[in-house]
Amino acid sequence: MTDGNLPGEIWLPGIPHTPSPNCDARPRPGKVDLLVIHNISLPPGEFGGDQVEALFQNRLDPEAHPYFHDIAGLRVSAHLFIRRDGAAQQFVALDRRAWHAGVSCFRGRGRCNDFSIGIELEGTDELPYTDAQYQRLVALTRQIQTLFPAIDREHVTGHADIAPGRKTDPGPAFDWARYLDALD
Repeated sequence: MTDGNLPGEIWLPGIPHTPSPNCDARPRPGKVDLLVIHNISLPPGEFGGDQVEALFQNRLDPEAHPYFHDIAGLRVSAHLFIRRDGAAQQFVALDRRAWHAGVSCFRGRGRCNDFSIGIELEGTDELPYTDAQYQRLVALTRQIQTLFPAIDREHVTGHADIAPGRKTDPGPAFDWARYLDALD
């Protein structure tokens, strides 16, 4: 168990690790006590491929799609990414600060990247997520909660909730009741 500030890097077993440079040390003192659910698809509405991985590793080709022109220079990441088939990939060690939340606030605390873990679901706000994604998300959440017990169901939120007006994900297609009930 960790408070999120012990030395070392926490990589989950059994998941491919593809380190992103878009992370840094978490500030001290503090603890990891928030899980943020996101969605991403590149290009928007298209699934599969390695574009998300390329974005998180700063190697997205701006010429590969018109949408990429505006985002290729972004320096973003998430701790974990869950594809439509339920396959997961880890980009940032859980005890490091991934750059996933941006300008954000949770219950009066700003800079959510400082104390959160970010999970990206391959998807869009409008398209239903897959059974495989929910199953993997629940399994990963349980693993994370074992490592960071302060992340209870009251400390799981969507990107839209910590960045209202700026972000909309995981969107209305995400079934919060299904996900949270499966954690009980």
